[in-house]
Amino acid sequence: MFNSRNPAYRDPVGAVADGTPVHFKITLPRILRCSAARLMIKDDDTGEEKAQGMFWCGMNGEDGEWWECHFQPEKPGLFFYWFCIDTERGTLKITRGSGGEGVLREAPRFWQLTVYDRNFTTPDWLAGGIMYQIFPDRFFRSGQKKTGVPADRKLHESWGEQPDWEPDEDGRITNTDYFGGDLRGIEEKLSYLRSLGVTCVYMNPIFESHSNHRYDTADYSRVDPLLGSEADFSNLCAAAEQMGIRVVLDGVFNHTGSDSVYFNRQNRYAEPGAYHSKNSPYYPWYTFQRWPKDYDCWWNFITLPNVNESEPTYGKYINGKGGIIQKWLAAGAGGWRLDVADELPDFFLENIRAAAKEQKGGALILGEVWEDASNKTAYGKRRRYLLGGQLDSVMNYPFRSAVLGFLTGADAMDMMEIILNILENYPPQVIRLLMNHIGTHDTERALTVLAGEPLNGRGRPWQSTAHLTRERRRRGLRLMRLASLMQFTLPGVPCIYYGDEAGMEGYRDPFNRACYPWGNEEKDLVEWYRLLGRLRRGCSALREGNFLPFLADGSCMGYIRQDDAVSMLCLINAGGESRRVTVPEEWLNARAAVGVVPDESNTLFLDAEDCAVLLLKRSNSGI
Repeated sequence: MFNSRNPAYRDPVGAVADGTPVHFKITLPRILRCSAARLMIKDDDTGEEKAQGMFWCGMNGEDGEWWECHFQPEKPGLFFYWFCIDTERGTLKITRGSGGEGVLREAPRFWQLTVYDRNFTTPDWLAGGIMYQIFPDRFFRSGQKKTGVPADRKLHESWGEQPDWEPDEDGRITNTDYFGGDLRGIEEKLSYLRSLGVTCVYMNPIFESHSNHRYDTADYSRVDPLLGSEADFSNLCAAAEQMGIRVVLDGVFNHTGSDSVYFNRQNRYAEPGAYHSKNSPYYPWYTFQRWPKDYDCWWNFITLPNVNESEPTYGKYINGKGGIIQKWLAAGAGGWRLDVADELPDFFLENIRAAAKEQKGGALILGEVWEDASNKTAYGKRRRYLLGGQLDSVMNYPFRSAVLGFLTGADAMDMMEIILNILENYPPQVIRLLMNHIGTHDTERALTVLAGEPLNGRGRPWQSTAHLTRERRRRGLRLMRLASLMQFTLPGVPCIYYGDEAGMEGYRDPFNRACYPWGNEEKDLVEWYRLLGRLRRGCSALREGNFLPFLADGSCMGYIRQDDAVSMLCLINAGGESRRVTVPEEWLNARAAVGVVPDESNTLFLDAEDCAVLLLKRSNSGI
């Protein structure tokens, strides 16, 4: 009856710019004796429902008929739609079934039409690239002598020993042990990153803070002294840019640390903060229920007092002329990743974007959103992240769920549906910049998810001794090849979490934040990532080519990436038995970038837990 992903029924498919005419067609069996059909559209902003009359436009074979209409959305927003048809059985609804298909039923499951601002653009420099996420304390230490480091920090003597995980004598997890990774250390490893094909380094927070994760900002205007100086940061950005790499910072603007120049609960700083004086210039930044000890804080962590983003002095400090956003872009940063973006108000996100683009037109604004960011509701309000005034893109947790789910036993069709839903809902300029990760500092290491025992809520004592057996690790490394292949070939930009390419494992914090194992890497896996980097650089279709599902059957998945120059067919067998896949005859002329080519009967053989990538020139592409 209808399929929202097929241009025969909806043209264009996917998200559209405001002012774009969208053509809708449905096909109905003649036996229904339809006398009228309507496209029903609900404006998500206003709640208003509108009926758009459809016209009979011809027969579809002997037993079917076509009805059609156009709808032209005039403003950015979300529109949900379904169809009503008047038949001899009465008025019936066509609503969304699986895979974007239309079905006759009353169930209120509707299609989504995302409409973005026609002037919405995103930075070109990241498209087709490769991101690399670094937890600065644990990547590499240069040995540079530091000054001004607080005396209450514990510095591990041995690089690579286990991070502290046990509570202190008061039962608190303090995250105050450090390994001394620094900015100059990252600069010294830029050649290694370039060998992987990296074009963007995203660093977890680097500003002065009093924990090793640095999400409890103490001073937004200073680099943490254990990481180096502002000059070290600018030198890193300049050296990276010479290698074609940009540096993206982590902005934590929903809360500060209680141990900060702004709040100063611990009296570390000379000037009284909001905790000690209502006359502090920072007092209006925070919301006290009963000053000074009862205040709003992030998820009830008293070390993370929430800021009031509506406070003008805070807004000016972060987003004003020469404020924090612009200061660090001027110092060399290429953009910002925004922590807990769903807890930042719309106006604040809009002001961040405006400040960043004013300072540096190509600055990237990327948000941490765990769900489908096109229709996310946070604190009772539908968010507008991707409509053109806020984020350029988001961290792509849904793709992570699809990739790791597929490789750990979920049905390929269900996981393909996750992928296709995102591609249907997101604007194309967002899709090309999606941060496709399979692990971050907030999740278990991908290798552990793929081959380890399920965590099942087990705590730090168990996690501290949990390591993959030799057999599990061997299998996990095979599956990492498949996961990374998908990560590098799905629409968007792959983001390697430091050490994933080296075979690092670990459950939750702090075990997923261990030191990079320099000299003890899984060398074959590193070389595999380098191969993927070369494949990505050499195939234009991976920049922003079309995505065409090819196969989703049990433990086997396949898809095609395609532009005017080249087609790429990716086939992944996640199962424990070999598979034979029949491909169209045109692929007999392809070359194998990974695996083997089809035989003369158009059949491609996939070993258990193996993959193949075929490349087919469509024009003079150089592939």
